[in-house]
Formats: sequence, C-alpha cells, structure tokens
Amino acid sequence: MNIYSKKVLWKRVLIAFALLIVGGSFWYTNQIVNEIAEEERKQVQMWAGAIENKANLVKYTSALFRELQEEERKKVELWSEATKRIIAGAEGNTPGGEFMLALDVVESNTTIPIIMVNQNGEITGSRNIPKTIEFSFDTLSNAKARQYNHHNDSVTQAVLEEMKKGGRRLEVNYYEDKYIYLYYKDSRLFEEIKQTFHDQENLFIRDVLTNSASTPVLFTNRQNDSIVAHANIDESRLKNPELLQRTINKMKEENDPIMIELGNNKSHYIYYEDSVLLRKLKYYPIVQFIAIGLFIVIGYWFFSTSRRSEQNRVWVGMSKETAHQLGTPLSSLLAWIELLKAKEVAPDTVNEMENDIRRLEVITERFSKIGSSPDLNAANITEFIKEQTNYLKTRVSKKVRFDVLSPQGDIHAKINKPLFGWVIENLSKNAADAMSGNGLLTITISQNDKKIIIDVTDTGKGIPQSKRKEVFQPGYTSKKRGWGLGLSLTKRIIEIYHSGKITVHKSELNKGTTFRIILNK
Repeated sequence: MNIYSKKVLWKRVLIAFALLIVGGSFWYTNQIVNEIAEEERKQVQMWAGAIENKANLVKYTSALFRELQEEERKKVELWSEATKRIIAGAEGNTPGGEFMLALDVVESNTTIPIIMVNQNGEITGSRNIPKTIEFSFDTLSNAKARQYNHHNDSVTQAVLEEMKKGGRRLEVNYYEDKYIYLYYKDSRLFEEIKQTFHDQENLFIRDVLTNSASTPVLFTNRQNDSIVAHANIDESRLKNPELLQRTINKMKEENDPIMIELGNNKSHYIYYEDSVLLRKLKYYPIVQFIAIGLFIVIGYWFFSTSRRSEQNRVWVGMSKETAHQLGTPLSSLLAWIELLKAKEVAPDTVNEMENDIRRLEVITERFSKIGSSPDLNAANITEFIKEQTNYLKTRVSKKVRFDVLSPQGDIHAKINKPLFGWVIENLSKNAADAMSGNGLLTITISQNDKKIIIDVTDTGKGIPQSKRKEVFQPGYTSKKRGWGLGLSLTKRIIEIYHSGKITVHKSELNKGTTFRIILNK
C-alpha cells in the first residue's frame, strides 16, 4: 500500500468516526426531544382531563341552577293561587280555613320579589321589594282590612319595568272577568347563585386558557363560527375566517377536540395543538445535525486549504532549492565542455553532452519557475509538441513509437514552454512505462471555438476505475521506485499556471489510457 492509499484510508476512517459521533449525537438528542415531547403531551392530556372534569362540575351546577329556577317558578304559581284565594276570601267567597292557609302561603314568601298590578296597570301591592310600606286591598270591593307591603315610589316602578321586560308575569282570575297580574323576578338568593354560576363559568374559561401554558388553545361554540376565548394564538389567524378555519382543521388533525357541555344546551369545543416549544424541539435534531455537518465541512475545508498551502510552500521551496543546487554543477559542466573541445574530443560526443547540458538548463529553468507567475506566450503548439517528442525518442525504448496528429493543421496557444514541455515529458514517460517500453504513443491536437484539446493516448495496461481520481494526488504511484510526483506536478502546471484542465479521459485495462488536456484559447 503506497503513501497516498494509506492517507486515503486514514481519511476515510476519520470521516467514518466523525459520522459515527454525529449520528450518535443526533440519536441521543432525538431521544431527549422525544421524551420531552411525550412529557408535554402527557401534561396536555392531564390538562384536558382536568378541563373535562371541571366542565362536568359546571354542567352539574347548571343543572342545579335550572332545578332551583323551576322551584322558584312553582313557588310563584303557588303564591299566585294563594293570592287569588285571599282576594276571594276578602269578598266572602272563601271559607275561613282556606283563607288563613292562603294567607300563610303568601306570608311565607320572603325571597321572591313580586309586584301586583290591577287591570288598570296600577300597582296594588308588592312583596320583597326594597323600601316597602303597608297597603290594603282598597281596590277590591268588600275587602277586609289586611295590611301588605306596598309602595308607589320610583324604586317599585323601576323594578316593575324591569320585570315587564323579562316577561315574567302570571294572570290571576279571582272573580268572573276580574283579573290581577303578578310580575316577579328571581329571588336574591337565586340571583346570587346565578352570579356564582357565571363567575364559575368565566373562571372555567380562564382556567382553560391559563393552564394551557404555552399550548395554543381555541375555545369555540358548537358551530365553530364564534371564538369564546383563545390563548397563545396570533390575532391575525382569528380575524381572517379562512385562516381561522385552517387553524381549526390543523388542530383537529393534531389532537381530538374536547367537547364541553356547560348546561342550558350550551356545547363548546376546546381545540389545541402542540406548543411552539414542542415544534421547535422536533426540528432541533435536524438543526443540530446541519450545524455539526456545517462545522465539519468548514473544518475540513479549512484544514484542506491549510494542507494545500503547506504543500505549495513545500513544492516551491523544493523547486527553488533544486534549481539552486543544479546551477553550480551546470556551470562546471559548461567549463568541462570547453575543455573537451580544446582537447579535440570527438565532436559527436561533445554535441550529445551539450544537448544534455542544455536539457539540464531547461530543467533548472522549470524548477525556478515553480511558485512564480510564469509568462505565457503564443506558440505553435503543434510544432512545440513535435520538438518535445523528437527529443524523447532518443531517451526512451526504441520500441515506443510516437505519433503526433493535428487534423486541423498548426494550432497556436498561450503557454510557458519550459513548464508545458515538462507536462508533455511526464505524460510521455508515464505512457512508455505503462507500455513496458513497447507500444504506440499518440498525441492528438484539436480545437473548437473556445478550447484547445490535447489527447495523449498509450496502448499500455490502463488504469482501474477506482484509481482514476487518485493518479493526480501527491504520493500516488504504481511504480516500485516511483515518488508519485509526476502527475501531481503535471496537474498543477496545467490548472494553476495555464488555467486549464487535465483528466483521465478514458482507460481500459490492458488496452490503454487517454489523458486529456484542455487549454483556453
């Protein structure tokens, strides 16, 4: 396993470990959120149960209230009958025993306010009205002297008007076509109980809203067209009928409404939904996952950038140092060439040595340009590549055949010759190694409106699909003694210095590989 493969393995292990931590954190947080949500649901259910119990109490109180009201109505009817008999007795039409019994019934009414009015609309008597005075049945013929509470002041008149509006009246036909009218209203005790009931009903509604805490609650009538009360709901949702209905439907979907019977055929519904806090808690694990993921991505980007920056400094430092170290022996070799010429050494030998020295000078120049902004100049790229391949032909196996194709003739591009020559050299040498020194190396040059395309194709052993992205990484090599720097350096020269792109265009095992270079015009 090479250095790059080990690095990739460790990277994958670390990513898997990070994902495991994120997944564990996400799961644990989600469990906590679910527990909190369950606790809140239990509280809402307890609250709903308490509301139902209290509603039953209110309903029971309302039933008692109705029974008491019915009892008071019966008392007024009994009082009416007793009054009729008293009047008849006053005229001598009722036996004495019945008269006294009726009188006792009338006297026993100490709570229900009653006003007696004759056929002319005049107040002839009253009972349990504040600020009363004695009166007698002077409006009736042969009436016996009998004193009753009576007054004609504004208080009694005002009470009478109130009774008339309420429609609470009984007719007493005491003799032939003679009538008196009894107006009455609820007793003071009944009014107090009634007020207590209303207070309890209002307290119940307040409890519904107050005890709901942060839970959105709607208290509506049976038809859902009137809001009795609400809590934790935006007013804008209630003023718009369409939004209100949508809110009610949403609440129905989340929780079954609670039907409340408050008596007097008053049916209400309590609608509620999950609180804002609970909804936020539901989304918290997702937000946490995104935040942790974003943190990992930013951290990875930061460390990758830092690593690339460090690699760049290493590349530049190594290149500059290499160029500096080559400078001294090159100067010495030039002096030795002149000495060999003076001693009349075979010219062919001297010429070959000069070619190699010039090559070393080119290599030195290449290294010196790493880390600097190279000058890009227009060049006939077709002729330049042919020059490079002609030089390489004498320095690789004789069984490697070179073929440079340019179907569109000469093509010009802006390049830095020393660096671009290094690219062609690296690709050609790698192709020769892939073919084990025996095969065809074809370089095809073409262009379109915006791009120049250079395909370097060999007939070698090919690159596995899983390794195609790794071949340009520093340290990757398939050679026993390789450093894994050639293709990495090639990618840097094309993409950083020439703003181009290089990829493994296609590759088949045991058939060959094509590297594609794309340059801007």
